[in-house]
Amino acid sequence: MHYVYVLRQVGGGRFYLGFTSDLRRRLKEHNAGGNTSTRGSRWRLLYYEAYWSEEAARAREAKLKRNRRMQQLLMARLKSPLEKSD
Repeated sequence: MHYVYVLRQVGGGRFYLGFTSDLRRRLKEHNAGGNTSTRGSRWRLLYYEAYWSEEAARAREAKLKRNRRMQQLLMARLKSPLEKSD
C-alpha cells in the first residue's frame, strides 16, 4: 500500500501533506527531525488515503500540492471537526 497523508503540528496550527509507503516509519522520521519542512515540531497523523499503486498515490499528492483549491477543500474538511473538539 501507498499513502497520501496529512500531519498536524501538535500544539500548533500547521499542517503537512506527504506521500509514503510506510506511515508509521514516516511519522517517526518527521518527529525525529528527518524532514526539513517539519523539523523542530511534534506531529500527529490527522488523515490518510490508501492506494494500491505508488503511481496513484504520487499523482494524488502532486495534484493536492499543485491545485490550491483542491488542497483548501481537503483542509477545510479536516479542520471542521477539529474546531468543534478543540
